[in-house]
Amino acid sequence: MNIILISILTMGGLGLFFAAILAIAFEKLKVEENPMVEKVLNALPGLNCGACGYTGCHDFAEKIVAQGSLDNLRCPPGGSAVVEDLSEILGISADEPIKRRAVVKCGGSTSLARDRAEYAGIQTCVAAELVGGGPKACTYGCLGFGDCAKACPFDALYIGKDGLAHVVFEKCTACGLCVTACPRKIIELIPCSNQIIVNCSSTDRCSLVREVCKVGCIGCKICERTAPGVYVVEDTLARVVFEKGDAAAEPAIVKCPTKCIVKL
Repeated sequence: MNIILISILTMGGLGLFFAAILAIAFEKLKVEENPMVEKVLNALPGLNCGACGYTGCHDFAEKIVAQGSLDNLRCPPGGSAVVEDLSEILGISADEPIKRRAVVKCGGSTSLARDRAEYAGIQTCVAAELVGGGPKACTYGCLGFGDCAKACPFDALYIGKDGLAHVVFEKCTACGLCVTACPRKIIELIPCSNQIIVNCSSTDRCSLVREVCKVGCIGCKICERTAPGVYVVEDTLARVVFEKGDAAAEPAIVKCPTKCIVKL
């Protein structure tokens, strides 16, 4: 009985001894966190969504404090309100960021774009893309399984009856998670002030585009000639120079032979 009691007391004593050693070591070795980090952290939305490019809000807050500015750092869900708060905390003046939103650059709905096969695999865009590029004949078109919608924490995307992903602009914070989730990279963040886009992502040559989609860009350059400097055609795909504004881009809408230039 005494042996058992002695063993218990010995183990308990050793436990207390090592606990005291650990407590002392913790106090001696702990790194004091900059109080500015907590202030910055409290100004962030706290979503830990990763849209800023960092693992979470705390990691992002540490980066802001270490850098001492907001250059090349942004919190899409927080928007301009967070920029103002962080600027005040850091004691800096920050330019108003350009407000952006996501757009899905594909108009090839089920009635306008051709399928080349029936897909019966895992119902995700990533899986479909791995299986021979998915069912769609256009290898640049929206696959419509909703990886982008699932990745968005703000319910700003959905898959319509036309088989395409659509953006609810009022909910979009331009966090960019949908851009990352799309295996075909057909989602782009554009300035909210712009309404006109080239609703296609294909860089295939004209004959291939016409074969698989009725509303694909064929790289004819009519838009370039109609609105010089507003459209640029590279790799047989037209792109809008958004800085030129919608007023300059609008005349090309009626001239586009495939009607792939649209106003949102």
